[in-house]
Amino acid sequence: MPFLLAQKIDDNLGYVLAAVGALFALVFILILFAIFASYFSLWIQSVLTGAGITILDLIGMTFRKVNARVIVKSKIMAVQAGLNEDQGLTSKALEAHFLAGGNVPLVIRSLIAASKAKIIKLSFREATAIDLAGRNVLEAVQTSVYPKVIDCPARGSGKDTLDAVAANGIMLKVKARVTVRANLQRVIGGAGEETIIARVGQGIVSAIGSAEDHMAVLENPDRISKEVLARHLDANTAFEIVSIDIADIDVGENVGARLRADQAEADTRVARARAEIRRAMAVAHEQENVALIENARAKLVEAESEIPRAMAEAFGTGMLGVLDYYKLRNLQADTDMRKMFASGSSSATPKPA
Repeated sequence: MPFLLAQKIDDNLGYVLAAVGALFALVFILILFAIFASYFSLWIQSVLTGAGITILDLIGMTFRKVNARVIVKSKIMAVQAGLNEDQGLTSKALEAHFLAGGNVPLVIRSLIAASKAKIIKLSFREATAIDLAGRNVLEAVQTSVYPKVIDCPARGSGKDTLDAVAANGIMLKVKARVTVRANLQRVIGGAGEETIIARVGQGIVSAIGSAEDHMAVLENPDRISKEVLARHLDANTAFEIVSIDIADIDVGENVGARLRADQAEADTRVARARAEIRRAMAVAHEQENVALIENARAKLVEAESEIPRAMAEAFGTGMLGVLDYYKLRNLQADTDMRKMFASGSSSATPKPA
């Protein structure tokens, strides 16, 4: 009996293990079927187009948090366009660029556009570097194929024209259009449109300023374009300047005459200020002389006030007699009369001694 019971338990345990194993196998099969069903369409597309992405690669993309649909479609685009893996266009490279935050379809479309143009050399490494640098690589390729026109001054800058003054003082108002082509080898680290606009504007202003007469510029605006192009203003930029065209040029005000008038007015004000300083100094000197005269008169009055005292002392000491005093008075009266005749006045008659 114990032997039969143990055998029965072993048989039941075997049935349970077999059922559990069958359940796990069923679950595993269902999981595989779900995965296969999820990636079947992508796998079929990859197989039919020769993209070379296996079902295991698709499953691995799921675990690596990669959007398999984006990678498969991008690889199919590259294969259909004739881009081979010798350029580095492997599924692993596409996954790495996706994980780095790049735009994989945009890179593939830019490579296809560059390949179809047949005049642009763009590798997968350069395209991914441009994309990760934050530049629109497809737009750069399109600009390289079809040159772009930039207004100078730029629209929305608040200025309608570039204002420059010729050597004769006449202002010229210029509008220019700059045709540029993207330089894919200098997109990374190269300056953008703002630098091109600034350099071209500076070159136009300098070219007009070096002209002796504004009429020479009006007669031949092409001289500005040639002079500016000769300076190689596209150095260290993401663009290559194809041409600089003067769209419009107008005559402004006579800045030289206005500046000369302002200078003359300033000189007049300075001269007036200096004359006022000299007048003020003369008035001050005159007032000083008046003060000196008054001071001398005060001293004279003070000295004259001492005469009666001296005469009294002379009478007291016997140094001056009455006769001498009258002689002195007569001499003084004679002196006053002479002064009166000299001045031509007869309003007063000196008193005789």
